[in-house]
Amino acid sequence: MEALQFPDYGFTIQSEGQKKQIFDPVRKKFIPLTPEEWVRQHVIQHLHQQYHIAFSLISVERELSYNGLKKRFDIMVSCSERPFACLVEVKAPQIKLTTETILQAAVYNKSYNCPWLWVTNGIQHAWLFMENNTLKPTEAPSVLCGLP
Repeated sequence: MEALQFPDYGFTIQSEGQKKQIFDPVRKKFIPLTPEEWVRQHVIQHLHQQYHIAFSLISVERELSYNGLKKRFDIMVSCSERPFACLVEVKAPQIKLTTETILQAAVYNKSYNCPWLWVTNGIQHAWLFMENNTLKPTEAPSVLCGLP
């Protein structure tokens, strides 16, 4: 798999026939190792190790409904003080982050109004913060839950 802009987290990877699988600590099972899943697992570990978010507070690939359409978010972080703290949209490394990909995540966020939105392909990272009902580009936060 391609090197990403994350530390090496020492993943558990196994082969199932010709296909590789990676262990997802949130879903507690092995998942087919696609380029997007490679990024997703780095994000999960980053949330857990950098931001000290318990795996139990991270949701992965859950259905959401927006304007009658059924969609799936990639990752949602919950905190005791805010059930929807951060929505993460994950793309495969070869997918460039564009205004369109960021808008897709912003539309998903309308269902949750998370204060933090993170869009990443593992190489590029775009962080946005909700201020006065408007998502504004920002630097990566020092904390996602609790006080800085």
